[in-house]
Amino acid sequence: MDKNAETTKNIEEDFKPLEITSPRTAEAPGPNVGAECCSADGKTKVKGADEHAHAEEEAKASYLPTALSLALLLGGILLDYLDTPWFSGYVRLLSYGIAYVLVGWRVVWHAIKSLQSSFFNEFFLMTMATLGAFYIGEYAEGVAVMLFYVIGEHFQEAAVLRSRRSIKALIDNRPDEVGVVSGNSIVSRKAKEVQIGEVVQVKAGEKIALDGELLTERASFNTAALTGESKPDTKAKGEIVLAGMINLDQVIELKVTSAYENSALSKILKLVEEAGSRKAKTQQFITRFAKVYTPIVFFLAVGLTFIPYFVFESYDFNEWLYRALIFLVISCPCALVISIPLGYFGGIGAASRNGLLFKGSNFLDLMTQVNTVVMDKTGTLTEGVFQVQQIETVLPDKAWFLSAVAALESKSTHPIAQAVVAEAGHSYQQLTVSNVEEISGHGLKGTVDGKELLVGNSRLLEKFKVSYDSSLNEIVETIVLVAVDSVYAGYITIADKTKADAPQAVKRMRELGVKKLVMLSGDKDSIVQKVAKELQLDEAYGGLLPQDKVAHVEKLKAEGRMVAFVGDGINDAPVITLADVGMAMGGLGSDAAIETADVVIQTDHPSRIATAIEIGKKTKQIVWQNIALAFGVKAIVLILGAGGLATMWEAVFADVGVAFLAILNAVRIQRMRF
Repeated sequence: MDKNAETTKNIEEDFKPLEITSPRTAEAPGPNVGAECCSADGKTKVKGADEHAHAEEEAKASYLPTALSLALLLGGILLDYLDTPWFSGYVRLLSYGIAYVLVGWRVVWHAIKSLQSSFFNEFFLMTMATLGAFYIGEYAEGVAVMLFYVIGEHFQEAAVLRSRRSIKALIDNRPDEVGVVSGNSIVSRKAKEVQIGEVVQVKAGEKIALDGELLTERASFNTAALTGESKPDTKAKGEIVLAGMINLDQVIELKVTSAYENSALSKILKLVEEAGSRKAKTQQFITRFAKVYTPIVFFLAVGLTFIPYFVFESYDFNEWLYRALIFLVISCPCALVISIPLGYFGGIGAASRNGLLFKGSNFLDLMTQVNTVVMDKTGTLTEGVFQVQQIETVLPDKAWFLSAVAALESKSTHPIAQAVVAEAGHSYQQLTVSNVEEISGHGLKGTVDGKELLVGNSRLLEKFKVSYDSSLNEIVETIVLVAVDSVYAGYITIADKTKADAPQAVKRMRELGVKKLVMLSGDKDSIVQKVAKELQLDEAYGGLLPQDKVAHVEKLKAEGRMVAFVGDGINDAPVITLADVGMAMGGLGSDAAIETADVVIQTDHPSRIATAIEIGKKTKQIVWQNIALAFGVKAIVLILGAGGLATMWEAVFADVGVAFLAILNAVRIQRMRF
């Protein structure tokens, strides 16, 4: 079974899906019980923006009954302390009863509904414990248990809402309306209504609402919302500009290339929203564990109530029932159910602010196990943009040589030809070009200012029987050979530049425990080996087809290695799918690579591979801290409660207090710097 199918199976079989508004299960009522996250068929349904806004309003509305309940509880405790004569009997019961109903009715109702399937859940335990406290006359403690349980829900809900707001504020505050060019006028229209192919105008300082092709000659953009980088990015006419970028310096025009809902930014938001529904193994373990240990503790509580009758002569039913109720409160897995998913959601949020999109919390866990990272070269470790490295000519006029070659190359769309044109600037435009012929797999032939030029590879010169120094074939970089009037005239070398942070990426990955770094590329092997040596990689292979890359990764996996593959091209999609963790460069990467990847690197910086590993490790560390905290405190108070040394108040701390501490620990990952 492949990892995507396995993920889906885990979601459907082992996990009642998380709401993005709450890391509790879909069953969880809390203060926001009415906001279900599942469709009629029981499968996960990710909430839209309107539903999220409704959930926030509903959560805020639930604060009022909680505040009223707290006021009634504190007032009742004060009146009990003052021993007020009139505050007794039915008056006292009614006061505490109202305080209980204000916060507990949703939990009680859900406990009743859950009886159809299983009553071994936290809602049934909370209901039994609190109603039992009322039965033995401990009204204040019964209200307190339910009240602080709901307050804990408020805290975890607020933490998740805050996480979502920070993510949304970071990557989505696009304008709702855009200026569409209609003849000689600009018409304001809803961004969602604009069709592909229409032209929109964006003023300086405005955020772009739709993906589009730049029609203006040149413009600069702030891309921080997409990449996390504040450095301006300059685009030329014909390049694609993405929704979420900010136009910095002039009025520009774009031809829309994607509908609003299919823009790069919309896809990012969708990935972040859906990430919460993919469950890590730690979460699966806790879900299964809670199903086992909750009924065990429940029957222990029943035994704690009745077995002492056969052991102690001075048996007091109410005393042992009280101990059992404490047992029930402590046994509720609130801290685990709340804090663990919240910890993973916090990790996803921290990753998104660092230009990383995890498509599920399970991939946060997998990143911590990666010991082998396999990378593509072009676009991953190198810029993916060809640049002229060296110009050598036997002609006396080097400037004319470059201009003449650029004039001929301007008739081609090949990336190498475009690199030569870019190097020449506008000088070639003054030359006259005619009789251009493109010879497939060889290069170009044409006339420039009356001179016949051959521009291409060695096969082109050999085809036209032009002699040249064969040692030029030993040059590692891509080489463009030039002949003028059937005589060798010089060459230009083209190379892809290594990304500035590639050396740092390699160093950081090794520090984080990656044992093997491999580069696989379709480029010629001499270039691949040069880059590998420069970056000090363990292995490198060039001249590979997509199936060759797959074979290499299969071999590594057969050795028992946990493999992450990082690529950007459509040819990388098969191997991205095969890897244990598939990673795609989201800026330069193809849609196919991004769609099949488990992690998307929006910044296109290889150093973010190490950041992904670090965030995964920190998230897992926080999750296990919460597990240890919850189990440790619960174990201590369970023992004290069984021995009659702990009251319901200690039980409240063991349950809700620990949950609150776990929440605070979980959300701190969002404040960390990576």
